[in-house]
This record gives sequence, C-alpha cells and structure tokens, in this order.
Amino acid sequence: MKFVLASLPLIAGFILDCLIGDPYDMPHPVRLIGKLISDTEGFVRKKFKDLFRGGVFLVITVVLITAAVSGSLLFLAYHIHPAAGVIAESIMIFYLLAARNLRDESMKVFRAADAGDTEGARKAVSMIVGRDTSKLDLDGIVRAAVETVAENTSDGVTAPMFWIAIGGAVGGFVYKAVNTMDSMIGYKNEKYKDLGRTAAKLDDVLNYIPSRFTALLMVFSCPFIRLDGKNAYRIWKRDKRKHASPNSAQTESACAGALHLRLAGDAWYFGELHKKEYIGDDDRSIEPADIIRAGRLMYVSSVFMLVLSVLFRGFILTRWFL
Repeated sequence: MKFVLASLPLIAGFILDCLIGDPYDMPHPVRLIGKLISDTEGFVRKKFKDLFRGGVFLVITVVLITAAVSGSLLFLAYHIHPAAGVIAESIMIFYLLAARNLRDESMKVFRAADAGDTEGARKAVSMIVGRDTSKLDLDGIVRAAVETVAENTSDGVTAPMFWIAIGGAVGGFVYKAVNTMDSMIGYKNEKYKDLGRTAAKLDDVLNYIPSRFTALLMVFSCPFIRLDGKNAYRIWKRDKRKHASPNSAQTESACAGALHLRLAGDAWYFGELHKKEYIGDDDRSIEPADIIRAGRLMYVSSVFMLVLSVLFRGFILTRWFL
C-alpha cells in the first residue's frame, strides 16, 4: 500500500502530462507562482534599499508560501482519504511536468521550418527561448529549438521528477518556484544582477545533480532511438562546462553529441551580444528533423527518469522513512 501511495501519483502525473499537456485555458499553479514572484518583487523594490537582501527575502518568501500552500493542500486531501490524496497529488505533479508542452511548442517550430516559413518558425521559437530571435536565419532558429528542448529536458521534466522523488509534489513545487524565479529575475543585467542573484544561485544548486544525471540518461537512451550514444558521451565529457551556467551545457552537450551537431555559440539577449563557446562538432548541417530527434531523446530520457524515481519512492523512501 505504501508503495502505491508513494509511486502512483508520479506515474499518473507523467501519463496525464503526456496525454494532455499544459491546459492553456485553465488556471495554472506555475502562473500563480509567477504572479507571487512579480508581486513580491514589487514589494521588495519599494521596501529594500539593498536589492541583494531584498532578493534573499524574495526567495525565502516565495519558497515558504509555495511549500505551505502545496503542503496544506496535500495534507488536507490525504486526511480526507488516501484516494483523494493520490488524485490531488497526481494532478499537482501533472502541472509540474512539461514534456508534452515542450514537444508541442517545438513541433510548431519544426512544421514552420520544414515548410520553409522562416518568419513563422521565428515567431514559434520566440515563444520558447529567451534570446532575441530577430537576427536568426532558419538554421539558427532550428538550432535554438533543439537547444531549448535539450536544456528543458532537465529543467522542465527530469529535474522536477528528481525533486518529486525526494519530496513528493511539495518538493516538486519548491523546485518549480525556484526555477521560475530564476527564469523571471535570474538575469545578470543592471535591473536584476543584485535582486536575482540568490534565485539564480539556488537554481544552480537544485539543478546540479539532475542536469548531470539527465545527461547520462540521454547517453543511455541513444541506442533506443538510433542515436549515437558513444559520441553523446564523448561530447558531454568534453563540452559539459562550456556555458556560463554550471548546468545548461550538461544536456545540451549530450544532445549535440547524440545528433552530431554543433550547438550554442554567440547569442543576442535584450539587444546585447553575448559571446558563447560552441558545443559539439559541426559534423553535418542542422535540419528541421533534428527537432523531432531531440524530442524523442527528451521523452525516452524522461521515461527512464520516471522509472528510477518510482523505484526510489517505492522502495527506498517507503522502507526507510514512510
């Protein structure tokens, strides 16, 4: 019974995400977290002269409120009945995972790029990347889509599962709150370099193990979808640190090696050119179908993470702690 209670919500949440994806026309808890971050930022900018201390306050506030709300909802549901708890936690986990959404949004880029519609592909990719896309040619657009699928395999799918495996839906929501703070305020520009420093560093910490574990899962997944696992491992070992973030190049390098592509390089953000190292080797020209290949790599890696997370919750946690 403990095994079921610990494991079923994660399995059900993953299946729901694969079948349905993010419901655009329904309230989404991550959007509520985003609203909380924005409101707290406004409060901090009014009340704190030292924005670094304000950033620490923002992180603590958002994390505590997120943990308290999600934990209270779960406690209430499980108190009513174990079945109600499983259903509630399954739905919460469903909202935390983004595999289907990542696949759907990247496929919009694929369809436009495959049809030669550069402007359509540019518009589609602008919805899933943070960089300026106005200067990208069609190859650059496809490359940006592949990169974001590779990076968000960890950020949007396997890292949440990692923290769900450890802390249930509450652990997943705390991770998601930190990750959302990093995406909203974790910039190094003049506006956020002090306010967002704590959020960015904490996100690096929480993603340190999941990003590396996901890269290895990508390598392991390659033979199942006819990609080059040996080269994925070689490029990962060589290029996994070629990024300003300690984590972003982990999955990008594994994906680049699996596809025999060169990714990354210089990119524009907010009108400013950022110099970046290349990741991977330029063995062949990139093509729209590489978006599909990256998506398959994401899904297979995610299934392996699901299996390991279920085993961890089902056997280790239930035996030692629950």
